[in-house]
Amino acid sequence: QLQLVESGGGLVQPGGSLRLSCAASGFTLEYYAIGWFRQAPGKEREAVSCINSGGRSPNYASSVKGRFTISRDNAKNTVYLQMNSLKPEDTAVYYCAADRYLYCSGYVPKRADFGSWGRGTQVTVSS
Repeated sequence: QLQLVESGGGLVQPGGSLRLSCAASGFTLEYYAIGWFRQAPGKEREAVSCINSGGRSPNYASSVKGRFTISRDNAKNTVYLQMNSLKPEDTAVYYCAADRYLYCSGYVPKRADFGSWGRGTQVTVSS
């Protein structure tokens, strides 16, 4: 059974860093595009970043570009989201999602593009 599990969230002060992990089981993550999304209270779920199966040309939402970095470790069947210079407006539940056929270079993915989702991890940026 295909499963995604996010981890690494927590409480951090503004300007701090966190690294989120998205671990896959039941399938080989290497062959899937992986997206990170976030959802703040009362807001729509929005795309943060996406990386193709080949790992090239990841894309980022303008609000996180230059601060967040997505990467994948196929040997560990895991995708990461390194988040630096965190701001209070980054506070949200962060979700990872996978899709076997999506190609997301130069394309901001939508929630409907992904067929499999994790349950999310809470990130709170506050002093």
